Amino acid sequence: MLKRLLDFFGALGGLIVLSPVFLAVAIAVKLSSPGPVFFRQVRVGRGGKPFKIFKFRTMTGSEPTSGPILTIGHNPRVTAVGEVLRDSKIDELPQLINVVLGHMSLVGPRPEVPKYVEKYTPEQREIILSVRPGLTGPASLKFRNQTQLLAQYDNPEHVYETIVMQEKIALNAAYIRDATFMSDVKLIFQTIAALFWRS
Repeated sequence: MLKRLLDFFGALGGLIVLSPVFLAVAIAVKLSSPGPVFFRQVRVGRGGKPFKIFKFRTMTGSEPTSGPILTIGHNPRVTAVGEVLRDSKIDELPQLINVVLGHMSLVGPRPEVPKYVEKYTPEQREIILSVRPGLTGPASLKFRNQTQLLAQYDNPEHVYETIVMQEKIALNAAYIRDATFMSDVKLIFQTIAALFWRS
């Protein structure tokens, strides 16, 4: 109950405080290319229930719904505004709406697309999908430069599935086992710090 109160009022407060940023970004996205302000994609939530995540649109047209999910290196479909939004992680801020709606928490495992959740073992599904996915978490902080990391490899999808995703699952499982209200607050402040002092 305490976690949900932190989620709801924290996300609602964030939406109110950041409303000028949302307005400015919405205008920039609309001016950068034709299309909607938000991009929505199906992710897997608590108990394996699918939901649609909110992001600011960063690509021209509609993001692909089949083929490779990861956007690695330079993609010509990413707009100039989209590059800035992705690099600063501002494109993720609309997920505060998902937190208010109860699809997500402020802190927890990042929600994956169904393609990758299908590759979880039964044990991994049981623990990772036992909680609401989060806007941030220990795995999100460690792999905040994931795009640049995977761009070094010839087969980034394989590296993601066999190495990065497995380490994320281990970090998220440890978080779920040991999570407390204060550890969530600490991770929120660590995330804010990481956004301002990106390495």
